[in-house]
Amino acid sequence: MHRSRRSVRHAARLPVLILGLSLVASACGSGGSDGSSSSSSEGPSGEIFISGSSTVEPISVRVQELFNDVNPDVLIAVDGPGTGDGFVLFCSGETDISNASRAIRDSEAEECAANGVDYVELQVGIDGLGVMTNASNDLVECVSFADLYALTGPEATGYRSWGDANGVSAELGGAGDLPDAPLDIFGPGEESGTFDTFVELVVEHPAEERGQAGTTRPDYSPSGDDNVILQGITGSDTSLGWVGFAFASGAQGVKLLDVDGGESGCVAATAETIASGEYPLSRPLFVYVNSNRAANNPGLEAYVDFYMDAGLDRAVAEVGYVELTDAAKAEVRAAWTERT
Repeated sequence: MHRSRRSVRHAARLPVLILGLSLVASACGSGGSDGSSSSSSEGPSGEIFISGSSTVEPISVRVQELFNDVNPDVLIAVDGPGTGDGFVLFCSGETDISNASRAIRDSEAEECAANGVDYVELQVGIDGLGVMTNASNDLVECVSFADLYALTGPEATGYRSWGDANGVSAELGGAGDLPDAPLDIFGPGEESGTFDTFVELVVEHPAEERGQAGTTRPDYSPSGDDNVILQGITGSDTSLGWVGFAFASGAQGVKLLDVDGGESGCVAATAETIASGEYPLSRPLFVYVNSNRAANNPGLEAYVDFYMDAGLDRAVAEVGYVELTDAAKAEVRAAWTERT
């Protein structure tokens, strides 16, 4: 139900964005049948609608800013309701690009296919999940996967202290030495790709092995707004939460916890450890482009061309994410050029 309500709400917001862009377009000139607007400039024109991941949103917005500096006649709206909600809109043909902090699921790909939405998947950067507590909390420095499951998984429902999770953590191979301190948890809601990634990496496997539901405990404070999550962390002295690394790394009043992924022991979340894959909660970031729309909208094609150039080389790092390697960038650019 939670996902459906958000999908309806953000689907309702999109026509407002479209109307606003249409009014601007009419002020600049008459619109063409392919969605492009006439202009006296020689550059591309058109309208682009982007939705999806709030994690990837800052990259696409920065690309928009840089792109519009040289292509002012392309009108771009960017929204960030979450990866799942974004795919609902994208696969129903309501958006041109879907930002995503996880790969598209089989069920979502099937929905796209059923609606005739062909797309190109393009990885644009790398992010890690930042596991946080309040900056004043000196009781915890590192958490293991066993600890994280025991604190946030379905068996943690009702836990009000970090120490309540010690039994489950020990059963999963953890140290079982979490402190006896109040536990307030803040994290993304179900509409978020960050939520999906956390569940996939931390919760699903041990939950399945233990015969539990493969999702988080229901009794924490979820939000689709990363800033609200950070506010929750700073408002509770012994809090626990997670957001994308880029949002957490420069935030005031929070402390990033090291994560013990097993053989490598406790690893700090840094741009270097995320890029190398050493940090165990690393993940790729994507944009999905409607390839048929790109073929018929010069502004959309030009925007993605720009994304593959200045976006990968500049925007990703400017908003705090980890760039792809040169070899990976070449592969992504080839995928776009060949529309594969």
